Amino acid sequence: MEGHEIVGKALNGEQALELYKSINNAPDIILMDHRMPSKDGLETTKEILYINPHSKIIFISADDGVRENALKVGAVDFLQKPIDFKTLFKRIENISKNHTWETI
Repeated sequence: MEGHEIVGKALNGEQALELYKSINNAPDIILMDHRMPSKDGLETTKEILYINPHSKIIFISADDGVRENALKVGAVDFLQKPIDFKTLFKRIENISKNHTWETI
């Protein structure tokens, strides 16, 4: 994983929120899917950012139409599926170094 540690995985928005609340140290970066059962990625992103406005969320979706909403609710980046790991790791590295860039 290019030197990164995965601290948890969730199958839906409700699980993601519960996991986020249970982790002592918030993860540096969260990868968020759009379409999930029980709570979609937009709503989950809003709730995580309500808990911690400094959370860095990369939103991932096959639906490019959700890009604008994802960025409006606070995602720091948007990747359209299918994604390649090389691009994902570059984005993670840039975010972890507090750099900004244009999304693709």
